[in-house]
Amino acid sequence: MPHRTVGGWLAALLVAAGCTSLPSLPLLRPPSGDGLTVARDGTLRKEGKPFRGIGVNYFDLFYRTLRDPADTSYDEGLAELARRGIPFARFMACGFWPSDWQFYLERPTLHFALLDNVVKAAERHGIGLIPSLLWASATVPDLVGEPRDQWANPDSKTHAFMRRYVREVVTRYRTSPAIWGWEFGNEYNLDADLPNAAQHRPAVVPKLGTPAARSARDDLTHDALATALAAFADEVRKHDRRRIITSGNSAPRPSAWHQWKEKSWTQDDESQFAERLLLDNPDPLNVLSIHVYETSGKRFGREVPVEEFLAVAMQVAAQVKKPLFVGEFGASDAAPAGEKGAKERLTALVAAVEKAEVPLAALWVYDFRGQDKDWNVTATNARAWQLEAIAEANQRIKARTLVEQP
Repeated sequence: MPHRTVGGWLAALLVAAGCTSLPSLPLLRPPSGDGLTVARDGTLRKEGKPFRGIGVNYFDLFYRTLRDPADTSYDEGLAELARRGIPFARFMACGFWPSDWQFYLERPTLHFALLDNVVKAAERHGIGLIPSLLWASATVPDLVGEPRDQWANPDSKTHAFMRRYVREVVTRYRTSPAIWGWEFGNEYNLDADLPNAAQHRPAVVPKLGTPAARSARDDLTHDALATALAAFADEVRKHDRRRIITSGNSAPRPSAWHQWKEKSWTQDDESQFAERLLLDNPDPLNVLSIHVYETSGKRFGREVPVEEFLAVAMQVAAQVKKPLFVGEFGASDAAPAGEKGAKERLTALVAAVEKAEVPLAALWVYDFRGQDKDWNVTATNARAWQLEAIAEANQRIKARTLVEQP
């Protein structure tokens, strides 16, 4: 992904222009409600009524304007979602590299002015937002000069920074009707307890703010992640008592339980999968998060079609009264399968989400130029059919939901 830091040159630009803050976009048509909540019976609700819907991942909704404040193309992107009846977007509400966070540290007023305008654009177009506050697992530890194992330490600088950013974001936007829920980060669990962790440590790019070297202390564990997730959710709940809180995790790896217990790739059975899924989404998180891309895969010692896999995950969710959130699903049209293969896979994934009555799901990825080659879906490119597919699915889901409501 191309990268530019913004702190220095943007500050100079604003000073030269005689500005001390960015202009705020006007609020024209705010939607009603206070986001997504979970009822006592475990159903996902919006404005007090059961809700199911399919949205998109709008990865750089905020990141594009963080890197280039003149880029407000997100406004038209959100307008297009509204035109198609696509109800919400999950997005990275932070920097990706440690260097991206220098703007927040040096010019927090301007950092939040940019984020304000994104949130107001969503309010204006009636689109819900699920901001992911700490996207990459190594970024905050790198930023404060600690190894990644400090996610296990509630007294660490890593946790202190996390609590600070969560507090500032949640208290700033908790009254916005555009905010549907809060997310910790993206797929931290896939890095946990890897038997070959030394070969998969976070990237080393010192010019972007990472340390010059990694060590075993940068290897993430499931136990450290559970500590971090609970602390994140505790901090959110201090400031927002209602909205959903999600981990942002992918589905547990097929061997996640055995990785945790014995650092092996031995496949888990269904009960071990269920245990790890719950541990990856600990209280007070009140949603179970998974990401699903395959229409069939090796799990539980056999080939498992996605319909069955989602049915198992939904059963676990029902048992603990936490709605299931398929935070990512999608189909690349890269070779060798091409567009035909992508259409077959996406059609199957959407059908499986509908059949399982998954309450919340989001397509990967909308309006993200960084993945133009194989994933990016826009209203005008060759993958626009994917937006049409989820728009049609939302119409069917809405019609069924209305019939089912008393």
